[in-house]
Amino acid sequence: MNDVRRAVHGVLLPGFTGTTPPAWLLHAARDGLAGVVLFAHNTPDVATTAALATRLHDAEPDLLVATDEEGGDVSRLEAATGSSLPGAAALGAVDDVRLTGAAGVALGRLLAAAGVDLDLAPVLDVDTPGNPVIGVRAFGTDPEAVARHGVEFARGLQRGGVGTCAKHFPGHGSTTVDSHLALPVVEADARTLRGRDLVPFAAAFAGGPGDEGPAADALMTAHVVVPALGPAPASLEPGVAALARELGHEGPIVTDALDMRAVSDGADVGEAAVRAVEGGADLLCLGTTTGRDDEALFRSAADALVAAVGAGRVSLDRLAASRRRTACLVRRLRARRAAAMPAPVEEALTALAAVGAEAARRAVRVVGPSPALAGAPDVVDLRLRLDHAAGRTAQHVQRAVAARWPGAVVHAAPDDDAVDALQRAGAGRPLVVVTREPVPGGDEHERLARLQRARPDLVVVHTGAPAAGERWLAELPGGLPATVLACGTGRANAEAAVALLAGELAPEPPEVAR
Repeated sequence: MNDVRRAVHGVLLPGFTGTTPPAWLLHAARDGLAGVVLFAHNTPDVATTAALATRLHDAEPDLLVATDEEGGDVSRLEAATGSSLPGAAALGAVDDVRLTGAAGVALGRLLAAAGVDLDLAPVLDVDTPGNPVIGVRAFGTDPEAVARHGVEFARGLQRGGVGTCAKHFPGHGSTTVDSHLALPVVEADARTLRGRDLVPFAAAFAGGPGDEGPAADALMTAHVVVPALGPAPASLEPGVAALARELGHEGPIVTDALDMRAVSDGADVGEAAVRAVEGGADLLCLGTTTGRDDEALFRSAADALVAAVGAGRVSLDRLAASRRRTACLVRRLRARRAAAMPAPVEEALTALAAVGAEAARRAVRVVGPSPALAGAPDVVDLRLRLDHAAGRTAQHVQRAVAARWPGAVVHAAPDDDAVDALQRAGAGRPLVVVTREPVPGGDEHERLARLQRARPDLVVVHTGAPAAGERWLAELPGGLPATVLACGTGRANAEAAVALLAGELAPEPPEVAR
């Protein structure tokens, strides 16, 4: 039985709460655990993250330490302050692969300095406007552009000294449901998938020039149903794993977090874990939420897999094959880190900030009338939906405005009373409105229209997908307002947008910025 449990541990990637590894995790690490996934509550700053990673590697040198660090809206290492990188949408908007590669290198060096082995990035989804979970996390809406920038970003991460995990296979960009909450369906036939969603992944699976291997060291599957590939969620569907292998992916297949409501009830992930292994996954990300019993989540997966071995649903040979893929990846990543010679943490942070500021300032642009502010503004946030991937509704625009104009007034959540109060306030002070999804017919669009009627001089800082945002804002009854397209809601995006509002930054010409 001990051999069976050790084999089961070899496919598990649990999370945990806090900045100190709990006893149960350290015990599992010494008993064959594949790795851990760090979330924002584990990584309050880079120095703490580095100390945590060291302790984990001391417990088991071959333990795989992974995290979601995309930059922009989804940041773990800089969750408290906001990412120094503006994110994928900004890099896609600038459309300079040299800059995209440099961003990947700088982020890779920071991750390596923090002791992270595998970055669960880049996002290779092709965005469709209105997607509630991908949006600015994608490099854009064109498959070839996403492939070009996604591969270059991944190569940069590798040169920086860490592993890459392309996600969310076979494509999460055309869904209208957030898989953190429910199970999305991708209604696309096989031809559409191959001509759109699979293009960036196929590029990432291909080898580079010379001896350069694939840009994707690992692959994360999505919690989406793709009927053209099979009836189960992609993370549990054998046909999806078979497709990845057919396209050339040889590394581990990692599931998205199994505690997400799309595949489990959020508390007991046992059956989802068994089905994921049956479906071809090699590493099972279990997820975590502060305040929940992380050990119970881990035990539910491990116990279910042990029982599945006993019942003949999962074989030890199957688990051993997954373990070999992971062991091969770990050896490659250890050699990569040694060759990259990680920089000190502060040096890596400084380098990342420099390339991030360049990318953000080149990405931000103006549509509609000039948005320059004459003085300290009122700021109201009309974003209504919590961003589950980012783990919060970021306040970086508000903070950047307040830092630039100490007299700025940041208003509370955008309820109807706040909107009414701002309507009555008149034009005594500039008004800045933060949006993300002002879709015609939606509440965000309706509240913005009410404000625009009373305050036609308002300025919008749009933090969602830029092209879709411009189109939605142009459908306001009062026409397109003065708008800054920030290409995301991260700290670098916000600081660039505010610099533009303050007249400290000349926006790129539209034909360059796009």
